[in-house]
Amino acid sequence: QVQLQESGPGLVKPSQTLSLTCTVSGGSITTNYYYWTWIRQPPGKGLEWMGAIAYSGSTYYSPSLKSRTAISRDTSKNQFTLQLSSVTPEDTAVYTCARGLGPYWSLEDWGKGTLVTVSS
Repeated sequence: QVQLQESGPGLVKPSQTLSLTCTVSGGSITTNYYYWTWIRQPPGKGLEWMGAIAYSGSTYYSPSLKSRTAISRDTSKNQFTLQLSSVTPEDTAVYTCARGLGPYWSLEDWGKGTLVTVSS
């Protein structure tokens, strides 16, 4: 059973960079043919797919967030990381990592999510 756990600061100031790590256990992030995804949900709003990194290391980003988003991985630690730059209060959300058979479909395993608040 694959388990995912998000970690990172719960409070980020406007204009700074939000950085979150997803630690994976019970499976390798390089296993064919899985994708490792970041999704967020602002308070009172729906889910928003942010981007993903594939088993191969290829990355995929939401067009609306692409200019501010970077997803990377550390295979030695079995972790993948989200960085979102130039944050505003509108980036306040629960951020969740997930594993799927596609960048944004067939998401099979999810982390519990972590709330990140953007505020001065």
